[in-house]
Amino acid sequence: MLLREAKSDDAESFDWLMKQVETEADFMLMEPGERKGSPEQQRKWLERMDKENNSTVLVAEQEGGQLVGYLAVIGGDTRRTKHSAYLVIGILKEYTGRGIGTKLFQRLEEWAIIHNILRLELTVVTQNEAGVSLYKKMGFEVEGIKRNSLVIDGNLFDQYFMSKLS
Repeated sequence: MLLREAKSDDAESFDWLMKQVETEADFMLMEPGERKGSPEQQRKWLERMDKENNSTVLVAEQEGGQLVGYLAVIGGDTRRTKHSAYLVIGILKEYTGRGIGTKLFQRLEEWAIIHNILRLELTVVTQNEAGVSLYKKMGFEVEGIKRNSLVIDGNLFDQYFMSKLS
């Protein structure tokens, strides 16, 4: 499994990966089919991310070149928040439980040190036990609860605000 930063050439594969993860996962922000972006829009987004010192997309690529997971790192866009980054992770269901999330976060920690990111933050549905467990294992702590923040299949769900400081 190769872990690396995404390139603009990955746009088509990355677009498919994000949409597929949203189809398979129970707790992503967007519902299956809701993301309307195109590979060309992903290409432009990846190019913008590449130009920002505090943002990137890490991908997990299996032999043969298929992308199976990602960790988007979206850096703060003001002088006062440049030291922080918001995270979004997605892994194909078939590849969950294989340590890919752990490896992506380990790679992120290396990247964050080089890019002077002092605060990593994310939100996670409180019932997403696998996600919460991974984040806690990687040193994230719950800062608060965002109550009734998502409606999934007609049911209200809370999210944890979680962060890790370096």
